[in-house]
Amino acid sequence: MLKIAMLSTGEEVLHGDIVDTNAAWLSQLFFENGYSLTKRSTVGDENSSLVEELMMLSFNCNVVIVNGGLGPTSDDLSAEAAALAAESELVEYPEWIERLEQFFSARGVTMPESNRKQAMLPIGSTIIDNPIGTACGFKVTINECDFYFTPGVPSEFKLMVETQILPDLKKQHSNVVGMECSKLHTFGTSESALSDQLDKVQLPEGYFLGYRSYLPYIEVKLFGPKEDVERRIKLLQMIFKLIEPNVVSVDESMQQHVGHLILERKLSISTAEQSTQGSLSHWLHSNEHAADYCGHGWVLGSRVEVGHGEKDVLAATFALAGATKEKCATDISIVTGRVIENTFSVAIATKEGEWGQTLTFNRNYKNDEKVLVITTIAADMLRRYLASKPMFPTYSSLKREKEMYVPQSVLQGK
Repeated sequence: MLKIAMLSTGEEVLHGDIVDTNAAWLSQLFFENGYSLTKRSTVGDENSSLVEELMMLSFNCNVVIVNGGLGPTSDDLSAEAAALAAESELVEYPEWIERLEQFFSARGVTMPESNRKQAMLPIGSTIIDNPIGTACGFKVTINECDFYFTPGVPSEFKLMVETQILPDLKKQHSNVVGMECSKLHTFGTSESALSDQLDKVQLPEGYFLGYRSYLPYIEVKLFGPKEDVERRIKLLQMIFKLIEPNVVSVDESMQQHVGHLILERKLSISTAEQSTQGSLSHWLHSNEHAADYCGHGWVLGSRVEVGHGEKDVLAATFALAGATKEKCATDISIVTGRVIENTFSVAIATKEGEWGQTLTFNRNYKNDEKVLVITTIAADMLRRYLASKPMFPTYSSLKREKEMYVPQSVLQGK
């Protein structure tokens, strides 16, 4: 098995001053190309720590991508640390000095002496070109492990990886069989409930399941050999059937899936929001397919009385849904009623009739988390209507107080 690691350097990364987006990007790109990372680590701008980490990685990996520490300042130590780990010396590479001089000359300035440091590389290194910056990357072997050193600037790093490092990796390790990952996005369930359903599944050799939980979703991930497409699809279908009531999309986000459903049905949509503060409208408008079918939308304050003073919150939400659909002249309207002591109502009005439900949070959420959950429930009602699915599923973190469907024939008879 090819063992690939990424080492991110810099105090700003280690201490959380900046988010290490380079690492997430590289992990995804490599996985998509069949080269899964087996380890990611981070060290600060301290020479001894950097050398120690390079040595450890060289004994345990076949390939390491090192990101950062190639600048001209005193805290840029990657090249020096590489030389120490390789028991080598730094030497000046004249071809990069020439590139640096051309770089600054083209801008009408003299090259600062500090930039000369960026041409000092361990003996035997191969330069990795940087067409848009002053820090060249380089490849060097330490203890039979290939190290690719790259600058931390995302645009420079990504260009090097895509045009030079990944092609070189494919050339050196052409026989690697990669993994593919299929994702089922679920909503309204728990990891333990999913595990109870899926632990009974006997997967073939080379396949395994993974889970990723983040509000409001839990991803169920099926990993398998990249070229074994037919079998992976069959396994995915089997897993889908076991957890179907809570699956909101497969291999795309729920938002993308709903956008495709809206495009397919070509139904116009209006919104009225009391508890979601415009989040539902933003959720819909953020998808290019859904945005084309969005009509008017209102954001109402939590103290605004709707439904002609209805005391029943669900009845008031129904009234607002019907009125929104009528006033906006859309095919569908979706309404999120206000939150009263952790209880709220959501309703959808359509040409067939109106569906509504009142739910209570049975766990503590912060206000922004409540908005996110209610938005997702409203979007799930839209998804279920568009896909002709049952409208009232069980949500593990919510208690359903009421549910109601009013057919259009009843509404017309009022």
